[in-house]
Amino acid sequence: MLPELSPSGAPEPFLPLLAPSPLSPFTNNTAQISGLCVLNFTAAQSVISMTSIDCWSPFASVLANVICCPQLEATIAILIGQSSKETNVLGLNATTAKHCLLDIQQTLVEQGANNSLNQICSIRPSNLTEGSCPVKDVDQFESIVATSELLTACDKIDPVKECCEQTCQSAISEAAKKLAQRAYDLSMLDDSHVKSVRSNRVEDCKNIVLHWLASKLEPKHAKEVLRGLTNCKLNQVCPLVFPDIRHVVKSCGNGMSNLTTCCGAMDSYVSHLQKQSLITNLQALDCATSLGMKFQRANITQNVFDSCHLSLKDFSLQVGNQEKGCLLPSLPSDVIFDPSGVTFQCDLNDNIPALWPTSNQLPASSSCNRTIRIPALPAAASAKTGLKDEYPSTLIFLASAVALGSLL
Repeated sequence: MLPELSPSGAPEPFLPLLAPSPLSPFTNNTAQISGLCVLNFTAAQSVISMTSIDCWSPFASVLANVICCPQLEATIAILIGQSSKETNVLGLNATTAKHCLLDIQQTLVEQGANNSLNQICSIRPSNLTEGSCPVKDVDQFESIVATSELLTACDKIDPVKECCEQTCQSAISEAAKKLAQRAYDLSMLDDSHVKSVRSNRVEDCKNIVLHWLASKLEPKHAKEVLRGLTNCKLNQVCPLVFPDIRHVVKSCGNGMSNLTTCCGAMDSYVSHLQKQSLITNLQALDCATSLGMKFQRANITQNVFDSCHLSLKDFSLQVGNQEKGCLLPSLPSDVIFDPSGVTFQCDLNDNIPALWPTSNQLPASSSCNRTIRIPALPAAASAKTGLKDEYPSTLIFLASAVALGSLL
């Protein structure tokens, strides 16, 4: 079911085996909703349609961390923000939130999205409420927060600079702290509880600030801002789950006496990572650093990454039997659905070695001032479809549910 190498050795195009009928999953607007939700779905229809594609049923789980869940979270914020123009509130009550979350999921499923998005993305009705934030009324919000300064900081963000300079993020944090201060007196709690309550409250108020921003920006613009802010966070963390390393330690410890045995154990270990998720360039760098430090703490002293020729692409979900890792861009991206099938952008040309951690190395979570150049978007000479070229600069990865499913 997967693409095979032709007699010439060049890979055949990776074509959809079970592509859906052209555009049919994403033009169905007949979702049966409860009628008990106050959100204005029409105002955010374009964003909802994009979410149904980004979270298309067969791919939602492997795209969850980088594309699907960030897009779903942005969509919810935009729906609440746009609807606040009519409701005058930036958070729903618990009962309405339950109805709205069900309606959002049903609307997305009717357009082709996975029917388990709430579980995949850990979205609960409480995410649609104000949580512990004491302010949700729009008028009260605007009387407390310096809204002109907030809009100036967040109206237009550079998705690369923002992650380092944190201009918009700082403005959001400042606004959230002002909102949180309107809460009841915490003097009766001990210090540890006070810090925990305050921290949770500020985080809940950050969501209220995002909802307000989404009310002031056009849905498409709001989506770009919200996705950019989310990407700053997700690129700081390796999303992969590392299996037990004892087998690698046994084969690669004690000075790595047998290179063949060691690299065989490494290949076996990495193969488990390659079945988990699509990740970005920067996440791959974080994963390499985290795994290297894990090995070092287990007394693997020699650079097994270099000895076994491990690259950043090896931490990614692999493209079928062609053993090419798909690293997604570190900037926000979306899935594209057209009559040919589903495409998303991968960077398969940057054969960057996985770096072995050193004592003077920057923390893995720092995406600024790196000593290694990781392109935010693939440095492309041209865009290609499929896996036709042996060394494509930029790859548009075209896949099917069956092909990807066989990888998992």
